[in-house]
Amino acid sequence: MAASAAGGMGVAGVLLWGWVLLGCVWCPGLLEADASRSSSHGHGHSRSSARAAAAYPLDDLHGLGREFDGIGAVSGGGATSRLLVNYPEPYRSQILDFLFMPNFGASLHMLKVEIGGDGQSTDGTEPSHMHYENDENYFRGYEWWLMKEAKKRNPNIKLIGLPWAFPGWIGRGENWPYDYPDVTVYYIVSWIWGAKQYHDLDIDYIGIWNERSFNSKYIKNIKTSVRCLIGLLVEYRPHVSFCLYWLNWKFLHKLADFSQPTFPPVPNNWAHYPGTKTVDAALLTKKKLWSSEDYSTFNDEVGAGCWARVMNQNYVNGNMSATIAWNLVSSYYEKLPFGRNGLMTAQEPWSGHYKVEPPIWITAHTTQFTQPGWTYLQADGHLKKGGSYVALTDGLGNLTIIIETMTHNHSECIRPRLLPFSVSSQIATFYLKGSFVFEGTFTLNLDVDEVYTLTTLKTGQKHMYREPPPSQPFPSNYKDDFNIRNPAFSEAPNFADQTGVFEYFVNTSDPGDHIYTLRQVVVQRPITWASDADQTISIIGDFNWVNMTITCDIYIERPHDGGVFIAGRVDNGGIYVRRTKGIFFWVFADGTYRVTGDLARKVVLMKGLAGVRDRTWHTLTLTLKGSSASGWLNGYPLWENVPAFKPSNGWAAIGTRSFEFAQFDNFHVEAS
Repeated sequence: MAASAAGGMGVAGVLLWGWVLLGCVWCPGLLEADASRSSSHGHGHSRSSARAAAAYPLDDLHGLGREFDGIGAVSGGGATSRLLVNYPEPYRSQILDFLFMPNFGASLHMLKVEIGGDGQSTDGTEPSHMHYENDENYFRGYEWWLMKEAKKRNPNIKLIGLPWAFPGWIGRGENWPYDYPDVTVYYIVSWIWGAKQYHDLDIDYIGIWNERSFNSKYIKNIKTSVRCLIGLLVEYRPHVSFCLYWLNWKFLHKLADFSQPTFPPVPNNWAHYPGTKTVDAALLTKKKLWSSEDYSTFNDEVGAGCWARVMNQNYVNGNMSATIAWNLVSSYYEKLPFGRNGLMTAQEPWSGHYKVEPPIWITAHTTQFTQPGWTYLQADGHLKKGGSYVALTDGLGNLTIIIETMTHNHSECIRPRLLPFSVSSQIATFYLKGSFVFEGTFTLNLDVDEVYTLTTLKTGQKHMYREPPPSQPFPSNYKDDFNIRNPAFSEAPNFADQTGVFEYFVNTSDPGDHIYTLRQVVVQRPITWASDADQTISIIGDFNWVNMTITCDIYIERPHDGGVFIAGRVDNGGIYVRRTKGIFFWVFADGTYRVTGDLARKVVLMKGLAGVRDRTWHTLTLTLKGSSASGWLNGYPLWENVPAFKPSNGWAAIGTRSFEFAQFDNFHVEAS
């Protein structure tokens, strides 16, 4: 995407620099400006052509608009940063710099993370800090690490937590977190406490339940509990803001529930994918309005155009003072749902390859030249021939103007549907008034599909590292024996859990070769946000694999009806995990085996006796070659030459029959 601006010339006390994103290079250009009332110069335009330009006043004399709260992104919803933690240095740190370092790349002001709930939340599951009622562990997953890395680069970044799913014990057998609100409050407050106690992280905002209804008793109780928590944590910041989420302002009619004087105030109203529009009921609350999840679009130039248009027009059309992108970085297997919907792409830790995508630099047009706490100027914000502009000030004399001229076909987001509109090239003259300058003007030639930033600041940078390693497919010969005594993360590299949670485990009761294993640990169906499978599954590898041999040691812990599988050519995951097909080799604690063409075990290709028992280690081997599949147990053929026509390709996988404990060791896949 070409993005351009005019650049650097004094205007009676205001120095406006234009920043250009043109051919992926930041560079200052020439600004056509004049401090006088009567003339405008530059680009060879005559005074009459300047007079023909549309006029846009920028004035703070009669007050300002809303306070700007920032631009952010979401890690989670779910497992969208899964592969990032596996990157070798220096590439992992470089990726983090592009996301969070001020005046470097995206320079994000806010980071929203999933409060892991053991359930599928779009592209995988994220582990809970409390798998079970009597269990607390504040080192599971990678969101703690990510928040610390963000804070390390930008101590002022705002942190937001939001649950998608909840562990099943919270619902006491029901798929609902509000029947026992005190239990849910304890669970969420424990996460806030753990963030501070174990990681010295101050959580600024907490959401209720992603894109689901809310419960007034729960909200009241958690606000009271958060206040008590703050009293216990002496060094804790003086507040945690509690915010209501609505999907397209759907539940705003319930705001009457929160008007009672005994109910603690909710400071922010947040909507997802509002299409840059706000309903009147939201405006009447006189609260801050945020688009707390937006974008969610493939990160090519059209995705960048979507993001540019949304960041500006969420305020111009909808009075929303913050916009948060889903998602932060595409660090999940691309063939999962919504592949490459992040601001940048980092999905190959095995090669070190990553790509700084156009949305990173579109983000920088706003984030590098504004800060939360700045204030929008009161302005119409619409350009006469299409496009938009916003102007912000820090109240200390600095001014930043961001202009976008995105056309319809160059800025369609994945949702909601974008109605037709037109944008054409135009000449725009901006008049600076009030505290900025007395009758200063500047004129710009605005082409279509461009982003312009004009600012008094000189801090913007387009940093670049040396090219990362070239892209490589997943290794065709991959082994993991899980023999790590003190793992940095709870999950094994490159395994992407799609239902259930698979964690490193120290098997102290095993005197032999299986002390360090990988264990499936979710034993009760979670309170789901998506349609989790009835079986647990973790995928790994290359979606394009056709022929492969998978070997893994397995240990069934559940007697009588427990079971595990290894699988190849697995074709689905994420929110579509229930429809997953592949070639699945199952063994069960009752001594039987099955070969199925799907995760749900509805398509049975072969079955029989295997002699497998629980609490004994066995070795399974699955070979897929062309249209034939064969299986071995403990090195001996168990079944052979089963027809395997569909799917034709897919990932490798491991998993369990149900939500049950089971262990895996010495995983090996060799593919061609």
